[in-house]
Amino acid sequence: MIVTRPQDFLDAVSGGAIVADLPATPRAAFLVSPIDFALATESASDNRYMDLGDAPDPLHALAEHAELARRLAEDVPVMTFPGDPLAPDGVFPNNAFATAPGRLIVGHMRHAVRQRETARADIRAWFHELLGREIVDLSGAALVAELTGSLVIDRARGIGYCGLGERCDLAGARAMHEAFGLRLTYCFELAQGEYHTNVVLAILAGRVALIAESGFRDSADARAIASLYPDRALWLDAGQKAAFAANAICLAANRVWMSERAARALSGTQRAWLGERGFSIGSIPLDQIEKAGGSLRCCVAEIF
Repeated sequence: MIVTRPQDFLDAVSGGAIVADLPATPRAAFLVSPIDFALATESASDNRYMDLGDAPDPLHALAEHAELARRLAEDVPVMTFPGDPLAPDGVFPNNAFATAPGRLIVGHMRHAVRQRETARADIRAWFHELLGREIVDLSGAALVAELTGSLVIDRARGIGYCGLGERCDLAGARAMHEAFGLRLTYCFELAQGEYHTNVVLAILAGRVALIAESGFRDSADARAIASLYPDRALWLDAGQKAAFAANAICLAANRVWMSERAARALSGTQRAWLGERGFSIGSIPLDQIEKAGGSLRCCVAEIF
């Protein structure tokens, strides 16, 4: 089922109609390392988090990324594919590739500079030939679908939260709903200037929602989502959103990963609140990578 109005979403989940009976966290993850890391002008055209005047240090970015892979491996096995010099900001594979059990899903990126990533034969072969997964390829379809950038998934319930905008249209949302095998997808419009849902919303192991209400065009959508997580929705202000505090991920049930900048943006009360709900915070400096307009969650493609 795909719904587009708050009341329809509330009706769909009322009375515990959709239960949390699926794996909430991935079995493994993969990353793509930064090679000749640089800002792509095309990507910056609709990403307010990028400043073309603030160029990253490529070697520093590579070191940050290596440390990210090392730390995430504390929770799950991590595979790192080499970056492509022709994709200078191609360090965010979760937009281009995602998984569901038995499947590799290939997205349709809006910008040509990012479309190069979805054509990578090595990543496709690793999943199809080595792991025996079916490839569901959306890259040639007449739609835009930037996967788990645009679609935040509560994996435990099989619910997708899809922010519509320049990086995902309704046709893309429908295609992702089918590709991921979701029980319910709730589509809503992002606020003007927001490019991806995963910078305004995170679902942590099916138990907690991090929500930046200012990133939604209609606050009723944010409140409807929060209603599914009673007493477990942490509201983030606009400054915390800008620091990528919602660009977070759980790879294990008891820890949320976010960048060091994002973690610093949380108040002591918020950190304690997460701790009371069973989450420690793992943080990693990503100052150079964040100059490309994404943060830790964007770097991580989950393997379910």
